[in-house]
Amino acid sequence: MNALKKQTTEKNIPAWLTLLLAAACGIIAANLYYAQPLVGEISTSIGLSANSSGFIVTLTQIGYVVGLLFVVPLGDIVENRRLVVMSLLLTGAALAVTAVSKQAVPFLAASFVIGLGSVAAQVLVPFASYLASETSRGRVVGNVMSGLLLGIMLSRPLSSLAADFFGWHAVFALSALAVIILAVVLSKALPVRKPSTDTSYTALLGSMWHLLRTTPILRRRAAYHACVFATFSLFWTTAPLLLSGPLFHFSQKAVALFALAAVAGAIAAPVAGRLADRGWTKPATGIALAAVAISMLLPLIIRTGSPVGVAVLVVSAVLLDAGVSANLVLGQRALFSLSPEIRSRLNGLFMAIFFFGGAVGSAIGGWIYATGGWSAALWIGIAFPIAALLYFATERRYNAQRG
Repeated sequence: MNALKKQTTEKNIPAWLTLLLAAACGIIAANLYYAQPLVGEISTSIGLSANSSGFIVTLTQIGYVVGLLFVVPLGDIVENRRLVVMSLLLTGAALAVTAVSKQAVPFLAASFVIGLGSVAAQVLVPFASYLASETSRGRVVGNVMSGLLLGIMLSRPLSSLAADFFGWHAVFALSALAVIILAVVLSKALPVRKPSTDTSYTALLGSMWHLLRTTPILRRRAAYHACVFATFSLFWTTAPLLLSGPLFHFSQKAVALFALAAVAGAIAAPVAGRLADRGWTKPATGIALAAVAISMLLPLIIRTGSPVGVAVLVVSAVLLDAGVSANLVLGQRALFSLSPEIRSRLNGLFMAIFFFGGAVGSAIGGWIYATGGWSAALWIGIAFPIAALLYFATERRYNAQRG
């Protein structure tokens, strides 16, 4: 009877639990981006030079990639609820350190740990896929990912506004409190999931290269999303510079509101999940990749400093976020249809690869904007999804050859 009850619970995830997982992923993922619009203010406060201020965001991202490769795979061998709660407690402690830091070294060290612990969100996403049935997995993953994406998209404007009213220390203090509360809630609400795999941690890590080499769908979906996430990072690195520059003269609050408007694109995540459940992953992928390319093309066609130009940028931002959101869900839905025993490792590899693409886009964006201006940045932004579309065009031929 208990086994039957457990199976029923796993295959029929309640709506409230899906909502909780979505909110949890959003709260956790936001920690990666709170510092991004506050780099100048934080670096001045902790005595960090302008040349070194980039480390504030970079170390958080490095910690996240390390966590994706070395912590997320533990979801295949360690009881998932315990892994999530311990990661959140670690993140909460690190956020508390940043909230009281007045010197660079403790702040930067805590920033790395924030990134490391924030991979708890990428343990929760495959956790949700385990709880869902095959027919509803795309919908559930899409709903959870929409929460994560909302957290990412809202983090920048919220941190800008909160810092404007209460100072940057309050941003991290409030986040620390939210993460600790979340850890307590999840420890009570999440069901226990002990993976059946008894592989050692060393063997687990060793298997990841084998998975990458022998799982074509992982390589393909990671390549698609690395390209679109590179464009996403490039746009959100350069658009605030354009808006606050001499063409638009936006204040920090106005830039925050612009980022807030783009959040509407997150609605594409649950829609993409439903399309995947109906077997429409391939056409939906083509549409998502094309949307990202078009989002970069629009500002090139209509360039003006008038309200029309602002409207075009808003439309581009929404379209970009929608394309990236949809493609992410489609990729994870495809990966989570594979063996349950390897989902955490697949998700860790997938996220690490496309996160690297995002880092490349961000780095190129800042450099190309400084040297070639906004138009040059847009052309580079178009190149990434075009490359993904060209690779996507080989998918039918690849599948035919396999058949």
